Amino acid sequence: MKRFIVINSIICLFVYGLTGCSDIKSSLFGRSSQNDISGTKRNLSSVLFDSNWRFLKADAPGAEAKDFDDTTWRLLGLPHDWSIEDLPPESNSASQAPAPSPATGRRGRGRANFPAVGPFSPQSPGGKDTGYTIGGTGWYRKHFVLDEDTLGKHVVIEFDGIYMDSDVWLNGHHLGNHPYGYTAFAYNLTDYLNPPGQDNVIAVRVRNLGRNSRWYTGSGIYRHAALRVTDPLRVGQWGVYITTPEVTKQKAAVNVVTTIENGRSEITDLTLRVKLRGPKGKTLQTGETKTKVTAGDQVNIPLALDIKTPPLWSTDSPKLCQAEVTLLVDGKAVDTAITTFGIREIKFSVENGFTLNGETVKLRGACLHHDNGPLGSAAFDRAEQRKVELMKANGYNAIRTSHNPPSTVLLDTCDRLGILVMDEAFDCWEEGKNPDDYGKYFNEWWQRDLQSMILRDRNHPCVIMWSIGNEVPQRVKEEGYVIEKQLCDEVRRLDPTRPVTEAICAPWDGQRWPATEKAFSFLDVGGYNYQVGQYESDHEKFPDRIIVGTESYPKEFAQYWRGVENNSYVLGDFVWTGMDYLGEAGLGSARVGNESGEYFNAFCGDLDLCGFKKAQSYYRDVVWDISSIEIFVHRPIPEGLRESVSAWGWPDELASWTWPGNEGKTMQVNVYSKCDSVRLELNGEEIATKQVDGGRFTARFDVPYTSGELKAIGLTDGKAVAAKILRTVGPAKKIRLTVDRNTIGAERGNLAYVTVEITDESGNVMPDAADMVHFKLTGPGELAAVGSGAPNVMESFQQPKHFAWHGRCLAILRPKGASGEITLTAESEGLKPATIVVKMR
Repeated sequence: MKRFIVINSIICLFVYGLTGCSDIKSSLFGRSSQNDISGTKRNLSSVLFDSNWRFLKADAPGAEAKDFDDTTWRLLGLPHDWSIEDLPPESNSASQAPAPSPATGRRGRGRANFPAVGPFSPQSPGGKDTGYTIGGTGWYRKHFVLDEDTLGKHVVIEFDGIYMDSDVWLNGHHLGNHPYGYTAFAYNLTDYLNPPGQDNVIAVRVRNLGRNSRWYTGSGIYRHAALRVTDPLRVGQWGVYITTPEVTKQKAAVNVVTTIENGRSEITDLTLRVKLRGPKGKTLQTGETKTKVTAGDQVNIPLALDIKTPPLWSTDSPKLCQAEVTLLVDGKAVDTAITTFGIREIKFSVENGFTLNGETVKLRGACLHHDNGPLGSAAFDRAEQRKVELMKANGYNAIRTSHNPPSTVLLDTCDRLGILVMDEAFDCWEEGKNPDDYGKYFNEWWQRDLQSMILRDRNHPCVIMWSIGNEVPQRVKEEGYVIEKQLCDEVRRLDPTRPVTEAICAPWDGQRWPATEKAFSFLDVGGYNYQVGQYESDHEKFPDRIIVGTESYPKEFAQYWRGVENNSYVLGDFVWTGMDYLGEAGLGSARVGNESGEYFNAFCGDLDLCGFKKAQSYYRDVVWDISSIEIFVHRPIPEGLRESVSAWGWPDELASWTWPGNEGKTMQVNVYSKCDSVRLELNGEEIATKQVDGGRFTARFDVPYTSGELKAIGLTDGKAVAAKILRTVGPAKKIRLTVDRNTIGAERGNLAYVTVEITDESGNVMPDAADMVHFKLTGPGELAAVGSGAPNVMESFQQPKHFAWHGRCLAILRPKGASGEITLTAESEGLKPATIVVKMR
């Protein structure tokens, strides 16, 4: 085991070119046979290939052929997830779910016994694991025409992710199959393209069949596609790798390794030039070297540069630079790759934990699945960005990409915002967890998929650890040790600058925790799932082992975080989960009596499916010293019944003192604080003063309900130092709309998130309002999705109406590509409507 891991590196995000919008069809492409090609410029030679795809949700024998008639197919853009879309009417006999009870927010239907509604069906092969959604087979086809400028060029199509088991054809020629739904891949189109001016057709078949996942995956080309056109002499895919042997405040020694591929028919002399720029574009250093590349060969060319007083990347100040790598032949540039990178030093040790640029940083981590709530798995740029922004705003500084590589956009955003990432590869190895999952493909594909993840992601400054698996069934088996060593060796071959970890839980086959010893021996950092009780005893047995909590229960967060704070060898903790996700339905449920409402999302997140804070998030604020005091009231439980809260759940409590119909009944009030004691007052009169349980940071009170003002006062050494007030509100009178951004770009990847709230006359949110809200939209935009945080109210995410839950729901607006104004109006019976305008430029 490695007791002290030192990683001095400049880490770069290898992106082909400039970020921003550019229509370059006039220089690279001629007309499209159906629609013009346009896209976001990612590279001087690469454009997004997202627009004007034809789609059919069915199998279509012969659709790989160039001349297949697709004129009746639906026209759409990427990213696209068909599993989140409404099922056809014949599968969807009930167009609307029953409303949640205003008193409980719950429905009481039997498990898997509901009429199909929206994307949900009781016939779902994945059942509750995939949130009762449907996969199946789908086809995509795209027509495009290249112009004369592309003659003799090298043309590649790149996919950032397709779920799953995709086959791709160009003009009827089969390019390949890619089973894994989470890794990026590319195909060389050059040999099968028609001459400039003639129609070309890319066809993609996607098969999401059987039981292949433990959570919602979505279906289709759900991440970006790009077309890359270069000279045959080019920088390879993911072909820039930057490290440094030294990083200090005074100097950074930079080593840039560029992979050059020569597709020309002759030996070529060239000059490799590297220019490094600072956050404001100022040139920091330039260097070049000459080399010769044989025809058909691939070479790795190193270049060493020094930067004085380098701008350092950190979580508090994520300064990003750019590297411009250019290949020149006879003084003329033939290919250029623009790379965004960050300069930072990371170290891991038992004595100091994880240090970033010499400072210890405890990982305040969240496990996140890849879906975007009401949008399904479609990785719209703004959706991925918002997800990271929400984590940052709620105190997190780290994300674990459970249990698969994320989108490039998510990592770009983490780079920009200063969020650290544990990048995870697999949920299983050759022994799967479902009959049709990745275990079927592991032996043939693990090395290619691991290479895809690491070569694509190894240059992001945000990525600090590689995880090779999560709770894999083979973790304490002899064949598993062989696989684990192979994975670790391959990771270190591809990127020796970061430690390797794996999320390990207790054995499932009757063995005890000590059986995991050999599995940990291959790792640089031991990932512990739900094993806080083992930290100190394992440290005594294995004093050189570095530990990170890779999963933890929300209810036990104070204990987990104490294990982090009190032990230098524990790097941090990743809660399961930072945000609710589709699938693993009801994992975090809190049920009363025999209640059996049909959950479709996991409901274990600190934030709900729409990104609104839940009770456990406020509790975490107290533990992390973001808030001094919070007050929550448990929903009344009918006499004779008990609440059953799952290990990943949280009691059904609200920050509310509005409980009509419960006058005189005793309410359980929980006050969360690190103060010595809490005084609770109702309408100005003291109810009681209680000591805070220092282990759970909780003071509990029983209070007879009467409307008015409930006030919790935190006391330290007898002095009031913090307070929180809940007031009775109502009745509901109007709707309030709030948008996250009033002005957005008109590009299709942009979104505007509109929070819809049911309020009383004074603007206070009605905590249990469940009104149906109807939406009207005008202008050059569309309603991309609607939703709420309700875990068990099945509705369409695409119809212009939705029930509120806890007084809130969400509307997501998407531009159609033109500038102008989108006007959204929200209406509900008996309430004053509201309108909001979003400008697009």
